[in-house]
Amino acid sequence: MSIYDVTSRSIYLRWPKISGASSYRVTATAVDTVGHSLLAHFSDVTFKGTLTSLIPNTLYAIQAEAIDKNGIILAETQIMQSTAPDIPVIDQAYSKLSNSITVEWRAVPGATSYLLTAQDGDSFIETVVTNSPGTVTGLKPATLYRITIRSINSGGKSQPSPFRKAKTVLAAPVLSVSSPSCDSIAVRWKAVYMAAGFSVSLMRSDGLGRMLKENTTNTSLIFTNLDPGTLYTIKAYAWNINGIPGDDFTYNQRTSPNAPADVQVAFNSGALRAIVSWMPTEGALTYSVTASSGLLKLKCNTSSASCVVPSLRCGSEYYVSVTAYNDAGSSKPTDAVSLKTIPCAPVNISIEEDEPGHLLVSWSSVNFGYYYVVFVKSDDGLEVHCNTSHTQCHFQSDCGFTYFISVFAYNKAGQSPLGDVFNYTTAPCCPSDLRAVVVSSDTVQVTWAPVRGVDMYQTRAVDWSGVALCNGTATACTLSALQCNTQYNVTVYSFSEARGSNTSCASKYVATAPCSPEIKNISKEALSVVSVHWQSNNEEATYIVTARGEAGLWHCRSSGNSCTLINLPCGSAFSVSAIARSPAGQSLPSHSVPLETAPCCPNDLIVTQVTQSVTNISWSVGMGAQTYVTTLESPKGQAKCHTLQNYCLLGCITCSTNYTVSLKAISETGLTSSCTYRGYSSSACCPSGVKLYRLGNNGIRVYWRASEETRDYHTDLHGSKGNFTCTPSSGLSHCDIMEIPCGDVYTVVVSPVTDKGPKLTFCPKKIYSVTCSGSSVGMVIYRGKSNAEQRI
Repeated sequence: MSIYDVTSRSIYLRWPKISGASSYRVTATAVDTVGHSLLAHFSDVTFKGTLTSLIPNTLYAIQAEAIDKNGIILAETQIMQSTAPDIPVIDQAYSKLSNSITVEWRAVPGATSYLLTAQDGDSFIETVVTNSPGTVTGLKPATLYRITIRSINSGGKSQPSPFRKAKTVLAAPVLSVSSPSCDSIAVRWKAVYMAAGFSVSLMRSDGLGRMLKENTTNTSLIFTNLDPGTLYTIKAYAWNINGIPGDDFTYNQRTSPNAPADVQVAFNSGALRAIVSWMPTEGALTYSVTASSGLLKLKCNTSSASCVVPSLRCGSEYYVSVTAYNDAGSSKPTDAVSLKTIPCAPVNISIEEDEPGHLLVSWSSVNFGYYYVVFVKSDDGLEVHCNTSHTQCHFQSDCGFTYFISVFAYNKAGQSPLGDVFNYTTAPCCPSDLRAVVVSSDTVQVTWAPVRGVDMYQTRAVDWSGVALCNGTATACTLSALQCNTQYNVTVYSFSEARGSNTSCASKYVATAPCSPEIKNISKEALSVVSVHWQSNNEEATYIVTARGEAGLWHCRSSGNSCTLINLPCGSAFSVSAIARSPAGQSLPSHSVPLETAPCCPNDLIVTQVTQSVTNISWSVGMGAQTYVTTLESPKGQAKCHTLQNYCLLGCITCSTNYTVSLKAISETGLTSSCTYRGYSSSACCPSGVKLYRLGNNGIRVYWRASEETRDYHTDLHGSKGNFTCTPSSGLSHCDIMEIPCGDVYTVVVSPVTDKGPKLTFCPKKIYSVTCSGSSVGMVIYRGKSNAEQRI
């Protein structure tokens, strides 16, 4: 014997069937209360029982006996069980916070704890407390709840108390605060459920000044005429139509500072930097100095009243301003102060021997360059210079010399930085046996035979967009960072101190390898077929696409801008890349693009009916699938289930209905495969309205309402004196059982006859008592449904 439930005045028992027992006798005796006991009898078809009218919070000795038809005790057992405490009574329930309700009640003798329940419609929250008062948390703001309480001891829980209604207060508005200017603070918040209005107050956090308070029905306010750079405390709460305030929300916000004053700029021409200073401003935590020149902006951040702006550019005019910051934001920038730097070193310097014995040095003009000085020094130590406001100078030269040339620009701020120092010599003979080999898409290696008297070589690779240079003393040079799929005009110039240079050397055309293709799009054409599209920017190139994954390698090739990968397995991930090949060589691989195929459909799917309205569907795992959506669909309706498992229960199934079974396998990234399986037919419908009527002396008629006009049915009656069956003619909704023993309790089941195997086991079971009138059948009394059906 075991106990499966206990309340304040009831104990619920169950026991196994004892062979040969015709009845069961249960006795409950209070251990600590004299003279209080309870005796209950149960028939042999009953394996559950309830002891009622017990005393709360009382320990009982419960003895159960199995008795045969002669009154002999076949088996007995005894257990001890205490009843739950008495039902508590709620004194009051109230809310002080938007997420909780506090309950007060009178203590119940014997209770070790209490179960508080707050119910809002179909949802409820429970909390176990040890004594009064107790609080239920986790509730919704401005919501009416039904509050009940149950007492608990080691024996069990009492029934719920009569409920009390209590409503939580409003939630606090969540503030979003900013300082749009140095003398104002803007406060915004979202609407609060059931709020009729809001109260917002503002005061300096140091307590100085007066408090500002506003009541409003809007969801925003702006406080003006405030002190710049000052910390304020903002407090807000909502109230309902009855004026009851809800939770409050507190926020600290500082106003932004005023702009600094008296900005001074000092320029250091040697270091190309500016020292900026200013007067501090109230409430500022940091300062930011901005030096702007066109699109270029240089910044310097500091917490002091001065800052150094380094890395200024030569030949530029900067506009310098200062902005103050604190945790509320920034001030307006100060008025800009102009600063002009020294000129840059002249560029585009060219040296030409326009006629023997004469050098022409020219350059491009620079910003803020008022005049120029050119210095020319030969390798014998002699130096001359030229001072001019133009962009060229003439010098006398001698053959066989190396000249070192530099150009400076000047303005009021000072001299430009040192630029490139150029040298000029006469050229030797041109190199012979020039060869160029393509190493990769952007690299060409050039070699040549040496010539007499050469000190240095310069290699030039020219295309439509620019020039690549390589200088060295060796007879080989590697040109890198070239354009792929491009034809270059490659020339090698030789230099010598004694002979100068020769610029009439012949050139050679060299083509680089193809460019790496760029995959633009991957489109899915079918379940295992995808098309890969790329940008075709090479001439005479063949493209090879490779999909690489754990499942293996797949390839396709084309001379156009797309190709198709076929027979890709489902539920797999790939990395797709492409290369280009041409007579000039092979490109580097493209950037890889991820590819995922749709998940695989499960191979096996099984549909099993659990009850007349519930069906279980299970299936094998589909590769690549994370979740599944199963659907049973018929003209009468649809049942659907979305799950991470490979099975699920579908309810609301209509009996005697043909369903279409489908499944969707969904990957982690949302790719879906739709899978269809053979149809499913639900079981035949059970009849309703099963009743028993007396016929003649010892006859019983079983009547029911048929679920289908053409359905045949089978009737079973089970009692202690025998089991009886009958099957009526087709189309009838009753059948008769003659010579049935009276004085017994029968369990009646009417099930439809099916062609698919075993008889249905989930049709309703009803219990009738058939009394005796003499030796004949007397009254037929309905006892209700069987315990098993009531549990369902």
